[in-house]
Amino acid sequence: MSTAHEITSPRTVGSDRPVSVASSGTPRPWAADPYSDALAAGGGPLFLRRSDGWLLPLEVERWCARADAVDMKVLEHCEGAVLDVGCGPGRLVAELASRGLPALGIDVSEAAVARTVRLGGQALQRSVFEPLPAEGRWDTVLLIDGNIGIGGDPSALLRRMSQLLSHGGLLITETVPDGEVDERVTVHVVRLPAAADGSAGPLFPWARLGTPALLRLATNAGWRPGGQWTTGGRSFVALRNHADRSRSTTAEPPNSTAVISSQRDRNTSPDRVVADR
Repeated sequence: MSTAHEITSPRTVGSDRPVSVASSGTPRPWAADPYSDALAAGGGPLFLRRSDGWLLPLEVERWCARADAVDMKVLEHCEGAVLDVGCGPGRLVAELASRGLPALGIDVSEAAVARTVRLGGQALQRSVFEPLPAEGRWDTVLLIDGNIGIGGDPSALLRRMSQLLSHGGLLITETVPDGEVDERVTVHVVRLPAAADGSAGPLFPWARLGTPALLRLATNAGWRPGGQWTTGGRSFVALRNHADRSRSTTAEPPNSTAVISSQRDRNTSPDRVVADR
C-alpha cells in the first residue's frame, strides 16, 4: 500500500495545480444547484424527488456536522488506507485525518470537496468511474449516506468497488434500514419550499437497497459477507473483496450521464483538485 502522503496529498493524487474554489470569478457548472447551495448554507431542507412526487429527505445538516456516534462505529471497522466514495462535505474523511489515518474523499461536487478540505481532510473532485489513485490497493472503501445508489446500477458500482479495493479489502456500505427495499428510480434534487428562481438539479438515476438486496447482489458477484449492524436507525453491511477482477478491467460507468453530488458527471477536468482557500 502506498504511504498516506502518496495517497492523500492533493499534489500527488490529482493535477499538479490545486485549484481554489474562489480561483475564478466566472460562473461554474452547477452554480445554481440546490445541493451546492445547501452545502454552502450548512443545511436544507433538501430532497430527492421522483417523477411521481415521492420525496426522500436528504440529511444535509447531519452531513455538514462532525462525525456522530453512528459514524464513529463505522470508522471503528475501517482498516488501513480508506477511500470515501461520495464523501460529501467530508465529516468522515476529516475525522480519519484527525486520527492521523490515511484517507481520501472523492466527490464530483466542487462545494463538497472544498468543504472537506476546510475541515482538514484530503479530497479529490472526481467521479468514482474515472481513474483514481491507488486503484486495487485501498484497504477500505466507504459507501455511506445512501451512496450505494450512485449511478442507479448497484451491480456496476460493486464491480467498480472491487477494482478499487485490494484483494480481501473491506467495503462498508450503508443500506436502507426498512427491510426489503430494492429499487431503481429516476430523481432530481429539489429544495422545498421551492426557491424563487425555481432551480432544481438535473434528473439522474438512483438506487435504494436494503440489506437483504445488497447481500444477494454482492454474494452473486463474489463478495464475502463480513458483518452487518444497525445503530441509531441506520443500517450497514461490511463486505470482503473476493470478486473476480478479470471480469471487468475498465472503469465503465452505468448507463447514466448525471449522478447526485456523489458522482454526477461534470464538465470540469477529472483531475481537478480543490484545495483550501
